[in-house]
Amino acid sequence: MKVSEIQSNEYADYQSIYIQSVSDEFTLAEELEISLHRFIHFVQDIPMDKFDYRYAENKWTIKEIIQHIIDTERVFAYRALRFARYDTTKLAGFEENSYVENSNSNSRTIMELLNELSAVRYATIALFKSFSTDQLLQIGIASGYAMSVRALGFAIIGHQNHHQKVFIERY
Repeated sequence: MKVSEIQSNEYADYQSIYIQSVSDEFTLAEELEISLHRFIHFVQDIPMDKFDYRYAENKWTIKEIIQHIIDTERVFAYRALRFARYDTTKLAGFEENSYVENSNSNSRTIMELLNELSAVRYATIALFKSFSTDQLLQIGIASGYAMSVRALGFAIIGHQNHHQKVFIERY
């Protein structure tokens, strides 16, 4: 299943920045794995003195952004699991700033964060590989918007891509 197969009614308009940043070259499962390795290599090339840097007051550090990517992936994967299991409960959003403020990410090493990201991603890959085609097409409501399981998978990748672009432009 590739990103070009997703219909615009499978995700909220604000998610289009993420969905549209994903390459159509690979399937969802392939891109989940490839994007992880691409991101780790990218982060390992960042100078050590940049990981705690803020480009402006009240902006997140690179460590905080990596933790934010991890937390968001966990939330999106949880939503995907609920929707794939035909759970029709409307799911609330999450307060990303509160998550970052309470993450303790700046007291962790970059390797600890990348190891956690890898562990979460491999769990996400296993989860998405377990879904049938029908489950990937299931749609649920999260944060007040309809979202399909497969769109959540591509949003995980696109969200990571978005923040990698921010690193390049601002750090």
